[in-house]
Amino acid sequence: MTVRVTASLGLLLCFLGGLLLLARSQSRQRSAMQAKLLSAPLLKTGALQDAIFNSVNFSSIATDADGVIQIFNVGAQRMLGYAPSDVVNKLTPASISDAHELIVRAASLSTEFGTAISSGFDALVYKAVRGIEDIYELTYIRADGTRFPALVSVTALRGPNSEVIGFLLIGTDNTARKQVEAEQSLLDQRLRDQHFYTRSLIESNIDPLITTDPRGIISDVNQQTEMLTGRTRDELIGAPFKGCFTEPQRAEEAITRVLHEGKVTNYELTALARNGKETVVSFNATTFHDRDRKLQGVFAAARDVTERKHFEHALQVTNGELVAAREAAEKANRAKSEFLSSMSHELRTPLNAVLGFAQLMGSEVPPPEPRQQRSIDQILKGGWYLLRLINEILDLSMIEAGKVTMSQESMSINDVLQDCKGMIEPQATKRGIAMRFPELDNILYVHADRTRLKQVMINLLSNAIKYNGIGGSVTVECANSGADRVRISVRDTGAGLSADQLAQLFQPFNRLGQHDSVEEGTGIGLVVTKQLVQLMGGQIGVDSVVNQGTVFWVEFAASAPPTLVLDNIDEESLGRRQTAATGLDEQPTLLYVEDNPANLALVEQLIARRGDLKLLTAIDAHLGIELARAYLPDVILMDINLPGMSGYGALKRLHEDPVTAHIPVLALSANAVPRDIEKGLEAGFFRYLTKPIRVHEFMNALDVALLHAASHRGLQPPHITNIDIPMHIPRNCHA
Repeated sequence: MTVRVTASLGLLLCFLGGLLLLARSQSRQRSAMQAKLLSAPLLKTGALQDAIFNSVNFSSIATDADGVIQIFNVGAQRMLGYAPSDVVNKLTPASISDAHELIVRAASLSTEFGTAISSGFDALVYKAVRGIEDIYELTYIRADGTRFPALVSVTALRGPNSEVIGFLLIGTDNTARKQVEAEQSLLDQRLRDQHFYTRSLIESNIDPLITTDPRGIISDVNQQTEMLTGRTRDELIGAPFKGCFTEPQRAEEAITRVLHEGKVTNYELTALARNGKETVVSFNATTFHDRDRKLQGVFAAARDVTERKHFEHALQVTNGELVAAREAAEKANRAKSEFLSSMSHELRTPLNAVLGFAQLMGSEVPPPEPRQQRSIDQILKGGWYLLRLINEILDLSMIEAGKVTMSQESMSINDVLQDCKGMIEPQATKRGIAMRFPELDNILYVHADRTRLKQVMINLLSNAIKYNGIGGSVTVECANSGADRVRISVRDTGAGLSADQLAQLFQPFNRLGQHDSVEEGTGIGLVVTKQLVQLMGGQIGVDSVVNQGTVFWVEFAASAPPTLVLDNIDEESLGRRQTAATGLDEQPTLLYVEDNPANLALVEQLIARRGDLKLLTAIDAHLGIELARAYLPDVILMDINLPGMSGYGALKRLHEDPVTAHIPVLALSANAVPRDIEKGLEAGFFRYLTKPIRVHEFMNALDVALLHAASHRGLQPPHITNIDIPMHIPRNCHA
């Protein structure tokens, strides 16, 4: 663009020079030859010259030999904003130029020509005076003070004798070109920055990166690839991709697969370096395209997985060892359980004889002599202690072996504490310990196993009594702990525990230095208590002050009262049934074996709504078996997790007894996972119902069981309609 502008300015300069010479000649001859010269061609030429000289696209400024402006054309007026009267015979071109640029130009010319040149008008015309073509950039200052870049051509005007009579400065506004150049420069810089950024990303990647053309020829790599292959970037670019690996065919197949499928992931190859080093890498590759979506090649990233391969191998070895160790541990655990079970039987048998005969000896008439009685008392004391130790060891071993079953459901803390109070107060009274249980205004419910929770509380209360001071007290407190927890605390007034003793709590067989005390203990009770609490999803803790006492506390998840699940209930589900025509005056009987009073109350309400059954209840399996033998109920509803004997144990005894073997027994349990249900049906339960009780399901199950009982006894079945017969029926039951 600069070359075109320069050429145009040169042509214009020559033309305008001729114009000035012609004008001067015309002035001398006008008086004599005016009529002759005003021919048509000359008029045409003059008009063209005037049009060019007065063009608004070029500023034309002519000066005299001293640099004072003499001509200031229309283009100059338009560009600079001056009127001719403002500048003609008043200013020089230096007056409308940037002073600092003139100083810089003067210094540059002084260096170039080896002579001192002033920074004014002389710096503008120095080369033109010497006949040197001079086109340069400078900043013009408009009349309003604004600035703009201009491209100026300077020419010396000479007289007949070649003397300098003035100067012609032809300029153009260079703003647009400057803007284009600035934008192009900015674009170029952005491209350079983008290229640097892209290259930095590629080089900063920790993985080797490779691009290839569609033929599989490498087109670019990063430094990690150079390190992987032991070859320079120049050596790799242009080389086949497959040549970098121990299996060229598989490497070539990888490129083909990428081109066909668009990508590959976790494709393992072994890179081969120049020095023979082999590295296992995992390739992830994809195709890349230009802006027109034309395929350009393949971009691949390789991850060194050599260490991972070693780790996987080591892990396989370790896993094998762990499996073997686990199998050995399970085998040892089974052996331990079998040993403890057999030892329990073997120890209990002679121990039963020892305790039995010792009690007989102590009750003989006449009574034994005092010396003999003391010996008998020691035998009994040691025997009962040994029996307790056996029981606690078995409890611990069953917990550790994962054989303790939990039937967690909503239960009233008030009921549990009342049961514990009745069991523990005689022990406290015997030792002179005052017991204080809370008088709760509202009933608190927790989600736990009732039997195990009672076991936990009895253990804590027994310890609080055993290790209390003479005339001391035990206080039980119960309150909400946060929004969703309930805390039960047992506070005693004993000697308390030191920090060292607290640190050793819950360790098996550790009695905290009480081995020589008069109080008996095994050191296992608290361990069993903690594990039972944790199995129920609770927490246990202790706070103690020496010589003031100790507080053991347990926390469990708070729960709402047990409720009926009223899903799919219609009027027939809750409606009263017609009493069965049994040929007797009595209604059919349902025996419900359950230790949770809340659940007992719910079932009582449901049976009362039916109106066709009499209800018997028992709070444990032993009582339930005796009631079943005595009253021969038509149907038995059995909780699974009962104190003393489980529902499974009770079911087995009922089936073994010919008197009760025919009675259908329905299980009702909070253990509701499919395996529990399957286990219950396999054990011989007629149906397996889960808590919370679903009324529709519960009523249907009772109806089916009553039909079964009536058909077994050869009686007319009760009038029952719309029964949903469950699909799972035990093999030994017939509906």
